[in-house]
Amino acid sequence: MAGGLRKDQRGVLAPGIKRTSVLRRVPPHDPHEYLPTRGLEGDVCAFKVAARASAFIVEAPCGRIMTLVPGDVFLASPGDRESTRWVVGSVPDGGLIPGGEYWVLAQSGVVGALIGDSPRAKAHLGRVVYLGTIADRNGKKLRLSQFAIARAPALDRGAALFLVLGTSAEVGKTTAAIAILRALRQRGHKSLIALKATGTSSLTELLTYRDFGATTVFDCVDFGLPTTYPTNRNGIEAVFARAVGTCLSLPADAIVIECGGDLFGANVPAFLRCLKARRPAAKVVVAAPDTSAALGAKRALRTMGYAIDIITGPCTDTPVLQARTQAMCATPAVNLATNAHFAELV
Repeated sequence: MAGGLRKDQRGVLAPGIKRTSVLRRVPPHDPHEYLPTRGLEGDVCAFKVAARASAFIVEAPCGRIMTLVPGDVFLASPGDRESTRWVVGSVPDGGLIPGGEYWVLAQSGVVGALIGDSPRAKAHLGRVVYLGTIADRNGKKLRLSQFAIARAPALDRGAALFLVLGTSAEVGKTTAAIAILRALRQRGHKSLIALKATGTSSLTELLTYRDFGATTVFDCVDFGLPTTYPTNRNGIEAVFARAVGTCLSLPADAIVIECGGDLFGANVPAFLRCLKARRPAAKVVVAAPDTSAALGAKRALRTMGYAIDIITGPCTDTPVLQARTQAMCATPAVNLATNAHFAELV
C-alpha cells in the first residue's frame, strides 16, 4: 500500500494533462496518479469538465488563456472565494467528495461549491466533477504549501513602500499599482517588487505587473494558498507575515503592494496589521468609485492606523468629481489612469 491506498485504488491520468495557474509552483510530472480521497483547500486535485457543461476558460501556468471543454480532465485546487463582484463559493466542511459536482470559482483554477454569483458574465464559471487528489511518486498527496516560500528572514532592506487599497472590486486598484510602477521606472528605479497581498490568485495580474516594470512578483500562491479567503480564517497572520517578510528582505528600490477586494474582506485588516508591525509607514493610495466611498475609506483606515496619501479611481474621473473628492476628503485626488505627471508624486 502507498499513501494508505492499494495501487488498484488509484487512477492514472494521461500524460500532458491540462493544468491551471494556481499550480504554477508545482512541478509537473508524468504520469499523474490520483487518490479517490476528499479534496481540501490547497490540495493538488484532478477534475473533469461535466458532460453537460459549456466550454469555459482558465489560466494556464504559463499565463495563456486556456479553454476547457466537456470531457476534459485538468488539475486545479479547491479553495474559497468571497468576491463582492463575481462569485462566492467555498470548500465544504470535510472537503470535496470524489464524484461530486463543483464549480470553477476563479480563472486561476480555484474550485469549490458555488454559493452565489452576480449577474455579470463570468467566462471561467464552469461545472466540474471532482476525481481525487494528485499523489507524488511515494503515494502521498500533493499540496500547494509543499512548494511555497517557507520562511522569510527578519530583515528589512528599507525599500520604499507603496500600499494600494480599494473600497470594492473593480475600482482601479491594479490601474493605480501599474501607474506607481510606471512612475518609479520613470524616476530611474529598476528593482521593483509587486505583491498582490489579498484576494484571489491571478497570474494575469502578476504578468501585468511585470509588463509595467516589476522585476519580482508574488501573490498568495507563492505562500501556499489559492486565495486568502474565507474572511477571519485561522492562521492567516502567519501567511501574511511570510509574504511581508519576504518582500522586505529582498534587495529592491521599491515595493508596491495591492490588496485585492475591499477594505474588510479577504482578510485585508489582518494583512494591514501584519504590515504595520513590520513597517509602520507606507505611502497609501486608495481607489474609490465616488466621494462618499473615499470618505468612508479615510475613516475606516484611520481606525487601522493608516492615513491616505492619494485618492484615485472613478471618484476622480471628471474635474467635478476630482475637485469634490479632494475638497471633502482633504486629500490629494489624482486620476492615475490619465495623469501623465504622477512621477512627481512618487
